[in-house]
Amino acid sequence: MSALLNRLCHVGFHVHEGQQLVSNLVHKFGFELFASRIAEWSRQLAVRRGDVVFLVNEKLKPVGGEVPPVSSCGNCKDKGILYDVDLQHIVSTASNICFETEDVPGISQSLQERGCQILIPPTTVTDEVGHVTYSVVRSIVGNVSHTLLDRSEYCGPFLPGFHVVEGAPKKFQEPREVMRFDHITYACPQGTSQAVLNWYKHCFGFHRFLIHQRDNAAEGYRIQGAGVGLRLTAMQYNGNGFTSPDHDCKFVLAESLPEHGNNQVDTFLKQHGGAGIQHVALYTKDIVGTAATMIKSGVNFFKPPSSYYNQKNKEQEIWRAGQDLQFLKDNGILLDAEVDGEGSSSSPGFHRKPYLMQIFTEPLFTEETFFLELIQRCRARGFGEGNVRALWQSVQDHMDQQ
Repeated sequence: MSALLNRLCHVGFHVHEGQQLVSNLVHKFGFELFASRIAEWSRQLAVRRGDVVFLVNEKLKPVGGEVPPVSSCGNCKDKGILYDVDLQHIVSTASNICFETEDVPGISQSLQERGCQILIPPTTVTDEVGHVTYSVVRSIVGNVSHTLLDRSEYCGPFLPGFHVVEGAPKKFQEPREVMRFDHITYACPQGTSQAVLNWYKHCFGFHRFLIHQRDNAAEGYRIQGAGVGLRLTAMQYNGNGFTSPDHDCKFVLAESLPEHGNNQVDTFLKQHGGAGIQHVALYTKDIVGTAATMIKSGVNFFKPPSSYYNQKNKEQEIWRAGQDLQFLKDNGILLDAEVDGEGSSSSPGFHRKPYLMQIFTEPLFTEETFFLELIQRCRARGFGEGNVRALWQSVQDHMDQQ
C-alpha cells in the first residue's frame, strides 16, 4: 500500500549564506516572514502567503572562529537543520517538498521495504504546545527529498523549535491573491521521466495526469521547433486534505528531446549539478493584480514571444475572457482557453470557456535554475497548449540572450 499524503505542507530551500531569497520573497513577492529558528550551525526562516509556505535553510559559517549564539533556539537540542536533511549543494536550490500525513513510523517502514532510502528516521520534536513526528525520504529525482510530517498533535503557529518573528501579526490574515501551490516542475535528464513516474506511483500513489489533449499517455507532450525540444509529463496525488481534487498539487517532469540542441532543461542540469526542482507554480485568483503589484515591487517576469498575442483568434479569446489584451501583452501574461470547454458553458451562470493565465518570473538565484510561476485557473484543469509552448519559449529566449 502506497503512502497516504494528506496535503503539501511547504517547499524547502537550501541557500548559501548571504543569499537574498527571504528578503526578495518578503519585499518583492509580498510574503510574510512569520517564524524563525537559529541554531548553532544554521538559520531557518519560514515565509508564507496564503497557503503557500517556503522554508529557507541557510548554513551559517563561523565568524572569527566563533559560531552564532543559540539563545533563539530555545529548548531545541538540535544544532543543525530540523525537518530536512543538512544538504550541502554546489548552488542554492529548492530541494525539499514536505507532505502532511499520518502514521509517519508506519509509512517510513513501508517505504523502506519498497527500497526507498530513509535519510532521517521517524523523529519526534516537542515544545510547550505539542509535538510533531517527521521523517525524510530521498526522492528518485536528483537532490530532492520529501519530509513526511504529522502535526496533528501540535497547536503552534508552525513547528516546534521555531519562534514567531517579532512584529509578525499574531493571527495571519490571508491575502486575497496567492492562495496555494498549483504545481511543481522537475528538470530531469533525458529518458528518465518514466522511471520517476513509476517511483512516485509505487511509493506515494501518484497517478498520471494528462496536461492537455495532445499529451500522449506513453510519450508525454512534446514541444518542438523554434529552438525548443522538450518533453513534458505530469502526475498528481489524491490528497485528502482538500475538498476538491482540483486543489491537489500536480508534479510536472521536463526533459530535453535528443537532437534538438541545448535548452533550459540542459542548462538547469548543468548549472544545478543534476536533476531537481526547476520551478514552483503558485495559484492566484487575481493574476493581473498580483503581477502588477509584484512588478511595482521589482519582480522581473519573462516576456513571451510577441507572436503569441498575434496568433489567430487570440485577441478575441482574451476579449471573451474579459481581460485586457494590451495589459496582458505589456506585462507578459499569457491566456489560453481550453478546447473542451463546451460542457461547462451549459452550467447556470457560465458563459465562457474554461481558461487559464500564466506568467514566469526570472530566476531567483544567480544561476539559471529556480524560478516561480503565477497561474490563475478559471475552471481550467490543464495547462493550455499555447501557453505551454510560449512559456517555455520565453525562458529559452531569455537564456539565449545571456
